[in-house]
Amino acid sequence: MSDQESQAIVETFLRELEAGHNEAALALLADDVVYENVPFPPARGKVATEKMLRQFLKLFDTFQVTMHAIAARDGVVLTERTDVLSGKVFHLDIWVCGTFEVRDGKITVWRDRFDPCRRRPAVHRADPQAARPGLIGLVAPGHSS
Repeated sequence: MSDQESQAIVETFLRELEAGHNEAALALLADDVVYENVPFPPARGKVATEKMLRQFLKLFDTFQVTMHAIAARDGVVLTERTDVLSGKVFHLDIWVCGTFEVRDGKITVWRDRFDPCRRRPAVHRADPQAARPGLIGLVAPGHSS
């Protein structure tokens, strides 16, 4: 599989998640995928990954990706992006570096690392304009951190 094909699979995966096409996104994962949202424990296998994603969907009904940089080499795809997760209660705007490993047309590893110092959280208001930077945790608009 070429580097361009590996990159295209990752880009398609993220677009499918953005569009809410979760089944199409899951179809791009290998059965033995390892999903790790560092520093949290990894989900091992497609079933565990789907369960973790569904837990996120309980909090967030909108997922958007702004890709800043993407590179692929030998089946490894690195992304530097901003993920925006919005829901009725929370809005998170998070800088993420992702590592994806692609084998035989499927994602076998999905590891995201995020920088908590570069996020703009808002609590009880899904309004990104109301958010302001917070170092740890979520900061409610109008409250000091």
